[in-house]
Amino acid sequence: MTRIRLRAEEEQARDMQEKLEMSTAEIGLTVRTTNCLEERGIFTVRDLLNCTRDDLLSISNFGEKTLEEVYKSLEGVGFYRKVRRPQLQAA
Repeated sequence: MTRIRLRAEEEQARDMQEKLEMSTAEIGLTVRTTNCLEERGIFTVRDLLNCTRDDLLSISNFGEKTLEEVYKSLEGVGFYRKVRRPQLQAA
């Protein structure tokens, strides 16, 4: 039973590693967006995930629409944004 679990965990780890090593072009970004990212040294999904929203928006010719494209492409390979829930105010 332990061997099966370890194999499944190893498979998940390998799958995650493959996703992190995918190039920005492989996740479906447009050529324009890929070029903007590569000019900043962002070549892989791992690189993208290490960038903040502000980091990306500071790239020349990179605005909200391009940021949304990046988020949708990341979601396409299984990486989702954290959803912030509005805080309840005390009554």
